[in-house]
Amino acid sequence: MAGYKELKVWQCGMQITRSVYRVTADFPKEEIYGLTSQLRRCAVSIPSNIAEGHARDSRKELARFVSIARGSLAELETQLLIAEDLEFGDREQIRALLDLTNEEGRMLTGFRRSLDAN
Repeated sequence: MAGYKELKVWQCGMQITRSVYRVTADFPKEEIYGLTSQLRRCAVSIPSNIAEGHARDSRKELARFVSIARGSLAELETQLLIAEDLEFGDREQIRALLDLTNEEGRMLTGFRRSLDAN
Protein backbone atom coordinates (compact mmCIF):
# COMPACT_ATOMS: atom_id res chain seq x y z
CA MET A 1 0.00 0.00 0.00
CA ALA A 2 1.23 3.51 -0.81
CA GLY A 3 2.28 5.91 1.93
CA TYR A 4 -0.57 7.84 3.49
CA LYS A 5 0.53 11.09 1.82
CA GLU A 6 -0.21 9.52 -1.56
CA LEU A 7 -3.77 8.59 -0.58
CA LYS A 8 -6.35 10.87 -2.20
CA VAL A 9 -8.56 10.52 0.87
CA TRP A 10 -5.74 11.91 3.07
CA GLN A 11 -5.02 14.72 0.56
CA CYS A 12 -8.69 15.71 0.53
CA GLY A 13 -8.68 15.71 4.35
CA MET A 14 -5.73 18.09 4.28
CA GLN A 15 -7.56 20.35 1.82
CA ILE A 16 -10.60 20.36 4.11
CA THR A 17 -8.39 21.31 7.06
CA ARG A 18 -6.86 24.25 5.20
CA SER A 19 -10.31 25.41 4.09
CA VAL A 20 -11.73 25.18 7.60
CA TYR A 21 -8.91 27.32 8.96
CA ARG A 22 -9.57 29.92 6.25
CA VAL A 23 -13.34 29.96 6.76
CA THR A 24 -13.13 30.17 10.56
CA ALA A 25 -10.65 33.06 10.44
CA ASP A 26 -13.67 35.31 9.79
CA PHE A 27 -15.83 33.91 12.60
CA PRO A 28 -16.72 36.19 15.51
CA LYS A 29 -13.86 36.47 17.98
CA GLU A 30 -16.07 35.32 20.85
CA GLU A 31 -16.28 31.94 19.06
CA ILE A 32 -12.51 31.31 19.24
CA TYR A 33 -13.00 28.83 22.10
CA GLY A 34 -16.35 27.60 20.81
CA LEU A 35 -17.33 26.73 17.27
CA THR A 36 -14.05 27.91 15.71
CA SER A 37 -11.97 25.63 17.91
CA GLN A 38 -14.36 22.71 17.53
CA LEU A 39 -14.43 22.97 13.72
CA ARG A 40 -10.65 23.12 13.54
CA ARG A 41 -10.20 20.09 15.81
CA CYS A 42 -12.66 18.04 13.75
CA ALA A 43 -10.97 18.98 10.51
CA VAL A 44 -7.48 18.17 11.80
CA SER A 45 -8.77 14.83 13.09
CA ILE A 46 -9.73 13.59 9.61
CA PRO A 47 -6.30 13.36 7.93
CA SER A 48 -4.63 12.68 11.28
CA ASN A 49 -6.66 9.52 11.84
CA ILE A 50 -5.98 8.31 8.31
CA ALA A 51 -2.25 8.81 8.88
CA GLU A 52 -2.29 7.16 12.30
CA GLY A 53 -4.26 4.17 11.05
CA HIS A 54 -1.88 3.77 8.13
CA ALA A 55 1.10 3.77 10.50
CA ARG A 56 -0.39 0.89 12.52
CA ASP A 57 0.60 -1.63 9.80
CA SER A 58 -2.67 -3.53 10.07
CA ARG A 59 -5.68 -3.38 7.73
CA LYS A 60 -7.98 -3.90 10.71
CA GLU A 61 -6.44 -0.96 12.59
CA LEU A 62 -6.49 1.22 9.47
CA ALA A 63 -10.17 0.39 8.96
CA ARG A 64 -10.89 1.39 12.58
CA PHE A 65 -9.12 4.73 12.17
CA VAL A 66 -10.87 5.38 8.85
CA SER A 67 -14.16 4.92 10.73
CA ILE A 68 -13.01 7.42 13.34
CA ALA A 69 -12.14 9.87 10.55
CA ARG A 70 -15.65 9.36 9.13
CA GLY A 71 -17.12 10.23 12.52
CA SER A 72 -15.03 13.40 12.68
CA LEU A 73 -16.23 14.29 9.19
CA ALA A 74 -19.89 13.91 10.22
CA GLU A 75 -19.23 16.11 13.24
CA LEU A 76 -17.54 18.68 11.01
CA GLU A 77 -20.44 18.73 8.55
CA THR A 78 -22.92 19.29 11.39
CA GLN A 79 -20.87 22.14 12.81
CA LEU A 80 -20.54 23.76 9.38
CA LEU A 81 -24.33 23.67 9.05
CA ILE A 82 -24.62 25.28 12.49
CA ALA A 83 -22.15 27.99 11.45
CA GLU A 84 -24.15 28.57 8.27
CA ASP A 85 -27.40 28.82 10.25
CA LEU A 86 -25.79 31.33 12.61
CA GLU A 87 -24.45 33.26 9.59
CA PHE A 88 -20.81 32.89 10.68
CA GLY A 89 -18.26 33.13 7.89
CA ASP A 90 -18.78 33.38 4.17
CA ARG A 91 -21.82 31.36 3.02
CA GLU A 92 -20.30 30.49 -0.37
CA GLN A 93 -17.09 29.23 1.25
CA ILE A 94 -19.09 27.11 3.70
CA ARG A 95 -21.18 25.68 0.84
CA ALA A 96 -18.00 24.83 -1.11
CA LEU A 97 -16.56 23.24 2.00
CA LEU A 98 -19.71 21.15 2.48
CA ASP A 99 -19.36 19.95 -1.12
CA LEU A 100 -15.79 18.92 -0.33
CA THR A 101 -16.91 17.08 2.81
CA ASN A 102 -19.42 15.13 0.69
CA GLU A 103 -16.59 14.07 -1.62
CA GLU A 104 -14.43 13.09 1.36
CA GLY A 105 -17.30 11.09 2.83
CA ARG A 106 -17.64 9.08 -0.37
CA MET A 107 -13.89 8.42 -0.42
CA LEU A 108 -13.79 7.38 3.24
CA THR A 109 -16.74 5.02 2.74
CA GLY A 110 -15.14 3.48 -0.34
CA PHE A 111 -11.77 3.18 1.38
CA ARG A 112 -13.35 1.46 4.39
CA ARG A 113 -15.22 -0.97 2.13
CA SER A 114 -12.04 -1.82 0.25
CA LEU A 115 -10.24 -2.52 3.52
CA ASP A 116 -13.07 -4.75 4.72
CA ALA A 117 -13.12 -6.66 1.42
CA ASN A 118 -9.47 -7.72 1.68
